[in-house]
Amino acid sequence: MNDVTITDESREYSLEHGWRTLAIAGGAIGLLGLIAIAFPFVAGLSVAIGLGALLVVAGIVHGVHAFTARGWKGSLWQLALAAVSIVAGAMLLVNPVVGLATLTILAIAYLLVDAVVELWMSMRMTTRSGRASVAASGLLSLVLAGLLWIGFPADATWAIGVLVGVGLFVTGLSMGVVAITGRHADEAARAAAEPRST
Repeated sequence: MNDVTITDESREYSLEHGWRTLAIAGGAIGLLGLIAIAFPFVAGLSVAIGLGALLVVAGIVHGVHAFTARGWKGSLWQLALAAVSIVAGAMLLVNPVVGLATLTILAIAYLLVDAVVELWMSMRMTTRSGRASVAASGLLSLVLAGLLWIGFPADATWAIGVLVGVGLFVTGLSMGVVAITGRHADEAARAAAEPRST
């Protein structure tokens, strides 16, 4: 029997062969993002229901662990965490619209914290390049948080869906760009490595 030797080259992932898969995955994710942007209320409800289901499952796991780990001093805390997770998850499942409002408030809080951190960082970056882009990002987060707060609670019906949709679309777009540029880089590297005939 002949031994089959596997070289490092055959094990190494190359965009030259896998770029199509990455591009298709990026296109599918980008399309999901566009659908979420087109139907933000449905996308937001899906996020709230999915989060509720995850919280219920997490609560059950915590509860099972608390009962199986007898004698462990943290069992009471595990049971408390299980109860909170199950109640919060059940509330999201029973009334996902209220969950959307809560998620919108959390998004506003996140954007505010992000704005404060990035503006503070930009003030400390006195001599470094990129200071303007960090400050611009912080200002954008501040403006978005303000707009969401001014429109609350009416914007709770679309804000989470749009944010999720934009995130999915940008992720899909970046995957597509990596696939296409990586393919060209691999082709150029292969052409450079091939010996030239004289």
